[in-house]
Amino acid sequence: MTGTPLARLLARRIAATGPISIAEFMADCLMHPEHGYYSTRDPFGQSGDFTTAPEISQMFGELLGLWIAQVWLDQGAPAPFTLAELGPGRGTLMADLWRATRGVPGFHAAARLHLVETSPTLRARQRAALPDADIAWLDSVEALPDAPLFLIANEFFDALPIRQFQRDDTGWCERLVGLDGARLSLGLSAPLPLAALEHRLADTKPGDIVETCAVAEAITAGLSARISTHGGAALIVDYGGWHSLGDTLQALRAHRPEPVLDHPGEADLTAHVDFEALARAATGLRVSGPVPQGTFLERLGIATRTEVLARNLAGDALAGHLAAYRRLTHPEEMGTLFKTLALTPPRAPDPPGLHS
Repeated sequence: MTGTPLARLLARRIAATGPISIAEFMADCLMHPEHGYYSTRDPFGQSGDFTTAPEISQMFGELLGLWIAQVWLDQGAPAPFTLAELGPGRGTLMADLWRATRGVPGFHAAARLHLVETSPTLRARQRAALPDADIAWLDSVEALPDAPLFLIANEFFDALPIRQFQRDDTGWCERLVGLDGARLSLGLSAPLPLAALEHRLADTKPGDIVETCAVAEAITAGLSARISTHGGAALIVDYGGWHSLGDTLQALRAHRPEPVLDHPGEADLTAHVDFEALARAATGLRVSGPVPQGTFLERLGIATRTEVLARNLAGDALAGHLAAYRRLTHPEEMGTLFKTLALTPPRAPDPPGLHS
């Protein structure tokens, strides 16, 4: 039997108990305690497998920090409050956010910093990025304290396990990971009735694929309940769209896409976020967006910030700075594919950047 250690483990399990869902496959590939992608490495940056917006430019974290501070002020500057990030990576975004908000009166004194992160490797990187901050690390969103919550989730929801369902003439078949000989392969379950996808029969045709993410909806519902009760806001930045349709599951390794079954546990797996499903799960809150990331950052003043920082740069440093601005905002880069969605209490003022 060939393949990665996790591939061999999964093949043995499937041989013994039968095919597994895409969600089970993703969960093991990303978070298996011994062989999982996030459990065993720092995947970020040029030496990793992908680069996120905070790693591209400090401007991203700075602007999101000022967004959080403004929303906090607009809601009466509650103190104390929970400042949280889901899936904080190396801690780059939070470090930039923390630096950008140090001049906001009362913000740092009132903030109780919580990072939702399970990877020991990444927790160590976050500690190094925020050496002077008092950090509480949590294993789950459910462990967040009961207090006003101001939260950022950047490229968090795209890594949550999805299920895929393919339409046939009579209903839905689930896409499963099984075996072709000794190798992992994709196949379909027998057709099964799915009440949760009954409404999608009207806008799909045989062969179409619809993705669902129960974990994302549950997390959004939990965050919404906290914000409804205690106040606060959640800002979600991720790539995806409105109304799931099509196979968006992808693997990335060494900054290059590859087939999702090729290197289980050694490649990043993501899927497009269905912002419609998140909005539907945000019961009792005001949903603002989704707005393209480029539009959102321009409304927050990234062009002006780019000009200010450019004054002290020249040569390759200046070219890299301007390229980072383009990468974050241009429609052909991250500007359109990535979206921003905000959840706030119904009576709170409009959150910045999400209303024209």
